[in-house]
Amino acid sequence: MSTTVAAPPPSGKKVNRLGLELPVYRGSKTTLCAGCGHNAITERIIDAFFEMNVDQYNVAKLSGIGCSSKAPAYFLGQSHGFNGCHGRMPPVATGAVLANRDLIAIGISGDGDTASIGMGHFIHLMRRNLPMIYIIENNGVYGLTKGQFSATADVGSKLKTGVINDLPPIDTCALAIELGATFVARSFSGDKAQLHAILKAAIAHKGLAMLDIISPCTTFNDHVGSTKSYGYMKDHEEPIHGVEFVPFFEDIAIEYDEGTETDVKMFDGSTLRLKKLSRDWNPTDRIASMKALHESAGDQKVLTGVLYVDETKPTLVDMLNLVDQPLWNLPLSVTRPPKEVLDTVMEELQ
Repeated sequence: MSTTVAAPPPSGKKVNRLGLELPVYRGSKTTLCAGCGHNAITERIIDAFFEMNVDQYNVAKLSGIGCSSKAPAYFLGQSHGFNGCHGRMPPVATGAVLANRDLIAIGISGDGDTASIGMGHFIHLMRRNLPMIYIIENNGVYGLTKGQFSATADVGSKLKTGVINDLPPIDTCALAIELGATFVARSFSGDKAQLHAILKAAIAHKGLAMLDIISPCTTFNDHVGSTKSYGYMKDHEEPIHGVEFVPFFEDIAIEYDEGTETDVKMFDGSTLRLKKLSRDWNPTDRIASMKALHESAGDQKVLTGVLYVDETKPTLVDMLNLVDQPLWNLPLSVTRPPKEVLDTVMEELQ
């Protein structure tokens, strides 16, 4: 991110602190179905990176296979991008971040790409706390293969064909918290304000930010009987708080009654402000977060908001004690062992 204030453009149009207009942060035209929730998520990503004054050249967009994995083509058209194999986005992201610690990595995945073929890689990414943004565009079905149930589909949910799901779902948020992710949130593609604030907080977070976003599939899973439909989410969503993000370069001044809000300081000095609604909510209490997720599932409610935050845990980059200079930019004299060192290694292996 940058805090340099640019002069207003002659056109008088709104620009960010880099002097850039919003359209600069767009990508190519979407080829997803009209009304797809993934497109709404793309719009919020564009808005968030624009408002957070992110230089696109410092962003790496990563994905696997699926409708969701097409999304990186539709935002930040000037950023680096890599579309990997099905379920294999996490190891690609790990390599990219370790090679260039200055990058802001954003990975876009789906419920199939993450919770089925990519589950093993997802698990290890969470436990390593790699500094990146990991977004699951969750629609409960495999959209590219005609709408079969995915591993996140709820028991009793129904396909357009009338088939009922009888297998329990994988809750990726509960799994991420259990395994060690340090920023875990759930939102709904139709909740513009909440998703926008969560994305900005995720950009500012130091460690792994995992966002599970319910994103209705208009073609295969937006009908009566689907628990991932637009109508179901509107009826069953339970926000645990209002979410506001205050960037570190803005003045923080607000009046509020004691006990009605919780502020979480991000590593860069910005503030994640949670306005309590129906319950007291401490996003730093890992056990309470897990309990709330299990209780809401039993009540057939979908908790949305920032579920868990830990700004103190070291990232994988910290634990590996990497030098400050990105590895890709180090000279060969530093990265390649001299012949005498290699000779010593070979002698030890004899």
